[in-house]
Amino acid sequence: MDIILASASPRRRELMKYITDDFTAVSLDCDETLPDGIAPMDASEYLAKLKAKAAAEKYPDSIIIGCDTTVILGQNILGKPKDKEQCIDDISALAGFTHQVVTGCAIVCGDRCVSFSEVTDVTFRDLTMAEIIAYAETDEPYDKAGGYGIQGKGSELIESINGDFFNVVGLPVGRLFNELKKFMSKK
Repeated sequence: MDIILASASPRRRELMKYITDDFTAVSLDCDETLPDGIAPMDASEYLAKLKAKAAAEKYPDSIIIGCDTTVILGQNILGKPKDKEQCIDDISALAGFTHQVVTGCAIVCGDRCVSFSEVTDVTFRDLTMAEIIAYAETDEPYDKAGGYGIQGKGSELIESINGDFFNVVGLPVGRLFNELKKFMSKK
């Protein structure tokens, strides 16, 4: 059975290769509006299900994997920064604090759907405004939740992580591998 990764993220596509080379990545437009009142910790899994179910309509005979990653500071979701000013604001807010990176994953085939969220705590070191501005002036932050890439220059901002490193990049490889294996064994 074909496996489809419903994601435009080049990082997720690379990480998916750790699980299997036998998959196709597709990018679909999907309304990613969160319902009012959804808890920040539930947002990624909700969006992952939306993406997977949208792809399943187009590829009904395939196993679909949908994913979404959010960065949560307190009760606030930090999205992809629209511009340099928002990037500076977001990195400034993260500096010196621990936040959560949540990746929701959904595996869909026909009317079956299994979903889960993986949470990793990331602590930023104290940063000077000069360091924050220098990072915001790179191209790296603008396609990433929270405005940083832990796998790139953003690693310089990090003091520590507690949890799955790959989850912060955008795909909890070990957990997804195990969930996919269980899903496929129950077909």
